[in-house]
Amino acid sequence: MTPKWIELVTGSLEQKKQYRQYKARIDALPEPYGTAAKALQRYLMYAGGIVLDGETALKMFGDVADLWERAVADGTPIRVIVGDDPVEFADALAQAYTGKHWIDKERARLTDAITRAEEQDAGGGAAAGSGAADDDPRRRGGEARAGDDTGAGDGSGAP
Repeated sequence: MTPKWIELVTGSLEQKKQYRQYKARIDALPEPYGTAAKALQRYLMYAGGIVLDGETALKMFGDVADLWERAVADGTPIRVIVGDDPVEFADALAQAYTGKHWIDKERARLTDAITRAEEQDAGGGAAAGSGAADDDPRRRGGEARAGDDTGAGDGSGAP
């Protein structure tokens, strides 16, 4: 039995074992299914919003391996599985698995940061009533013109 502190540092050893088994299943697929399965896995890992929960990710990867193994057994063409748009297929597949995605963490961080900034502003932050900052049309609620990123008001962008 592995001490809990080791798994705390390295992650679940059982999940690592299951992931290696999944990888072996994908590696055993004949071509062109192996190429398609590896491309789908790569997309899910990098762009598909892979879940942070290891159990959910392993379930998804296991189901992906099952899908490709069944396609091989039935002789199903790859395009019949993924359709005309492989990205749409991969995104729909990733969304089918509930769990906490990495982007959820970033969304929460953004929301919390904006809430804290709003609380600071409401509590008499540095920008409130400072005079010069109030000349910025964006702060007053007015329209900023193209190139007006300094608040100078002439549209030139010059200070």
